[in-house]
Amino acid sequence: MAFKMASSPHIQGRMPTHRVMQWVALCTLPGVLAQWWFFGWGNLIQIALAVITALVAEALCVKARGRDVRAALSDCTALVTGLLLGICLPPLAPWYLPVLGAIFAIVLVKQLYGGIGQNLFNPAMAAYVALLISFPLQMTQWLPPQSLAQTTLGPLDTLTMVMLGTDAIGHTLDSVRLGVDGTTMATPLDTLKTDLTLGLTAGESLAKPVFSQMAGVGWEWVNLAFLLGGLVMLKLKVIRWHIPVAMILSLGLCALVGQALHPDGTGSVSLHLLSGATLFGAFFIATDPVTAATSNRGRLVFGALIGVLVYLIRSFGGYPDAVAFAVMLANMSVPLIDYYTRPRTYGHGGQS
Repeated sequence: MAFKMASSPHIQGRMPTHRVMQWVALCTLPGVLAQWWFFGWGNLIQIALAVITALVAEALCVKARGRDVRAALSDCTALVTGLLLGICLPPLAPWYLPVLGAIFAIVLVKQLYGGIGQNLFNPAMAAYVALLISFPLQMTQWLPPQSLAQTTLGPLDTLTMVMLGTDAIGHTLDSVRLGVDGTTMATPLDTLKTDLTLGLTAGESLAKPVFSQMAGVGWEWVNLAFLLGGLVMLKLKVIRWHIPVAMILSLGLCALVGQALHPDGTGSVSLHLLSGATLFGAFFIATDPVTAATSNRGRLVFGALIGVLVYLIRSFGGYPDAVAFAVMLANMSVPLIDYYTRPRTYGHGGQS
């Protein structure tokens, strides 16, 4: 009997792409629900706009290339790209931000490079960075947690605010962003960075209402909810542990060293780990199999590099949260990381 040997790798039992993407989408639900609980309906609307736009852009691109639209949409990669982008956007960002971001992610970052598996950068993060550079004001107008806000919006008012800029009774974005102290509130990381540039100590900044005992009101629970979803993905073997663990440990170590050397000029370890997009980025962004390193050693280096970059940009750069920039810089380093961490060919010893 003749046997035909297929090319490597010879791996059995791996999930198909559409199943992996479905699990990724499902595991974001705890974090999305936490965002809704603390920041209102806005992120659900941003996600809906980004997902719909991503699916339409994917269908049009695939059709223009003469390929099967149904097969392309059924792999769920466009859905996940829109979902991840929508999660990152401020709740009351104007409607054109998720639309433009999703088009940029699908058309320029994914399809222009050849489609699924060919893109150099994570599409959602590349789109987020493009929006942040192009629309810095709109992209940094996050809401205070609803427990600290003077004005809260229902779903219809939130939709009106996203589409028109004001709600039915004339509330503007600035009025909705007012916190308990009557001033427009920013994210915990942004508040700390601004206060440090104004000459306040970290302790003085951390005494503000936007902070809590661990990180920031609402933000710590959002990060812990994404951690829960990430642990489910690890349990199901949708992702591997190397990247998120390396990223969290390296960021935590940098924050610990920074706090020991300059306690009044930097945030605590808990603030760096439980605020901003840290745990969302560690489990749902950095682990993208297309743009991450391939070997286990490479994944450890890749994750550690992201953690170090996040700390450096947060501490010395111009942006308070740096996960998107750190991931993209690490994506650019993947060929070099893979070159120096490639596994030894089976049956071959080390060079003498």
